[in-house]
Amino acid sequence: MPDPASSQPTPSSAATIVVVDDDADIRELIVGQLAQENYHLLSASTLGELRQILSATAVDLIVLDLNLPDGDGLTLCRELRADGTEVQIIMVTARGSAIDRVLGLELGADDYLTKPFEPRELLVRIRNLLRRSRSETVIRGGGRAGATRYAHFGPWRLDLVQRRLLAPDDRLVMLSSAEYRLLCRFIDEPNVVLGREALLPERRATAAFDRSIDLQVSRLRQKLADAPGGSELILTVRGEGYVLASSVAYS
Repeated sequence: MPDPASSQPTPSSAATIVVVDDDADIRELIVGQLAQENYHLLSASTLGELRQILSATAVDLIVLDLNLPDGDGLTLCRELRADGTEVQIIMVTARGSAIDRVLGLELGADDYLTKPFEPRELLVRIRNLLRRSRSETVIRGGGRAGATRYAHFGPWRLDLVQRRLLAPDDRLVMLSSAEYRLLCRFIDEPNVVLGREALLPERRATAAFDRSIDLQVSRLRQKLADAPGGSELILTVRGEGYVLASSVAYS
């Protein structure tokens, strides 16, 4: 059964985090590290236990091992995003290839760590994701009023409320959670060269060496190229990063 991982009093504003891993030693290691931050901590060893927690508790972030006795964490990521659940997810996996990482991000994970990892790095990732989650409660657009909904760039419109990409003919182009966040980073700073660290600040420590970011940019480019003039929107600046070569307007 799911069990509280900390008995310390928790401030009402503290984030609730669930650590999911079938290895008790790893669970205890992670929980012990996070307990120093006064988070409200819960733990689970299976997807079934995690689902019980999610049905009864408002959770801010899940540290999710992908290989669990009763299923694959990727399946749960897909289910949660299909249901519209906005909980932050850091997947922990022994799968080290860029393709595996991109798949996890596209199915709804917000970040990943490859085993073995340094517990302090996990703590930094969690802090960054929770900070980003709080900032995303404000509609994008440089502090504009709540009436702001669309970001217009090139031939495209990005719906900032429903997180949808709209073509000039109003055709809907589906974006994964990772693609949406990446596009928002470009829109926030148009015509500015952004390195990997700037595009994915929550993975700043390893972003410079992370080729999965290049794959995400490539997939986003392919989707933007589906409208006239969209193929030249995201340009590569050799040795520096990528740039959204377009002005951005809001409505």
